[in-house]
Amino acid sequence: MSPREASDVLSALRSEWRQLGRTPAARRALASLRATHGQVVPRGEVDLLGLVTSLEPRGGLDQLARARLVAALLARAEDPMLRRCLLQTLLPGIVSVARALQFGEGIADDPRTFLADALTEAHELLGDWAGQHRTYAAPDLLGALRCRLRRRMLADKARRLELTAAVPERAGAADADASGLVRALASAAVAGVSDVDLLYARCVLGYSAIELATAVGTTTGVLRRRLAAAARPYVDAPS
Repeated sequence: MSPREASDVLSALRSEWRQLGRTPAARRALASLRATHGQVVPRGEVDLLGLVTSLEPRGGLDQLARARLVAALLARAEDPMLRRCLLQTLLPGIVSVARALQFGEGIADDPRTFLADALTEAHELLGDWAGQHRTYAAPDLLGALRCRLRRRMLADKARRLELTAAVPERAGAADADASGLVRALASAAVAGVSDVDLLYARCVLGYSAIELATAVGTTTGVLRRRLAAAARPYVDAPS
């Protein structure tokens, strides 16, 4: 994604927040947060705009204090204003997740659309997790967002394969097999996916080790051992 495209999307959110974070509703939301989590809310802050600024790397809080404050925001995220505050705080991390996924290259219509989808997914995730108490709320949220976006990318790949398989003259047996495998990975219905299936997905369909490990629910180290075991008969076979 070009710096200009990212700047357009993020500038719109930041501009909105400069207005929203200073409203009477924002001050009331901060007061309610202070009433339940006063020990983690910095003294002197009068609105949520200032609270987000304090959570920035140069905002004056150490790493532990920032973690506690983000955890408090998640615990109170049933409040729409505090949820929006948390989303604003997580913007740099959301962009980092989108960048790590190459802004949906080859799947999304364009990088800006993928970033917008990532922001929408993050907002929905905050709604799903609102009220939870997590010590490491920020990395937990960003990790869950990464998994959601990867599953969505796998599902998009599956749909594209289905469309290809729907054209008789271009849909051979290999396409049908690949479509079934990708659907299983995308839906996390992976109990029946064999090591050979994973080898096919890695070497033929082009999935990364990280994508497959996430879909299967294992580590990349375990996945690589499974791939090596599946490949061994072909490597060891006499020429």
